[in-house]
Amino acid sequence: MTTPAEADITPFGTRLAAAVGAHRPLRAIGAASAVAAQVAVETGFDALWVSGLEVSTALGLPDENVLGPRDLADTVLALTRTAALPVIVDIDNAGGTPAAARRFAGDLARAGAAALCLEDSAYPKVNSFALHRSQGLAHIETVAEQLAAIRGTADTGVTLIARTEALICGASVAEAMERATTYAACGADAVLIHSKDPTGQQALATAAAWTGTVPLVTVPTAFAHLSPDDLGAAGFGLVIYANQLSRAALAAMRRVASSFQTTGSFTADGTPLSDVADLLQIADPAARACL
Repeated sequence: MTTPAEADITPFGTRLAAAVGAHRPLRAIGAASAVAAQVAVETGFDALWVSGLEVSTALGLPDENVLGPRDLADTVLALTRTAALPVIVDIDNAGGTPAAARRFAGDLARAGAAALCLEDSAYPKVNSFALHRSQGLAHIETVAEQLAAIRGTADTGVTLIARTEALICGASVAEAMERATTYAACGADAVLIHSKDPTGQQALATAAAWTGTVPLVTVPTAFAHLSPDDLGAAGFGLVIYANQLSRAALAAMRRVASSFQTTGSFTADGTPLSDVADLLQIADPAARACL
């Protein structure tokens, strides 16, 4: 079993650039706990994604700029304590100001984040898939100032991903490209042009139109039918599966709890349960050595 001491020390940005050249994107999976991080290690993912939605939900909070940098830093520490994978942190719009962005960058870099992802949503943010109200975009100058603040605070080894929500807000591909190009010029090491077009054609169109020199990142929540190979061939260097483990866990918990209420057994419907030893070994090296 891989341990944190056995982590690949190649800078994440270097690995990302190599993935673009090889047309084989890195695959990151959302992880809000050490349990999810261990699953990611066991199943061969390349990185962990600390999702604002997943962490907020785990804490019983709405995904609306309620999380602070320490909430995210505590999650990063839990993941790096148990998993030898680079951690990418979703910092949403980092509080909407350069000063707040500087605080996020400093705290998360010290916690061990390998990459930070700043989005250009207006403060307070709205989840990209929310139905109750629509997202707005921050002024492009404000985002540029935030990127500069992060770049001046975080260690140069921390990869900076700039995410634009332009397409989520109904803007054109051209406007999304303009924002992404500006962010790359302001120091972003990679750009994420977020799309929730279920066909995936909008995301593929942005990849085809991108002429920048920094890698492209995508989050295929809405177009899961496109495989990592498909997305790599299109030009994406990093594919983030942002919340699938939390969704799977929720479905499984509902299933076993319902089974118990109906039959008096948590496993009567065939749903497997991990052994208690599986939980013990995730955070206890001594227990791990005995297995």
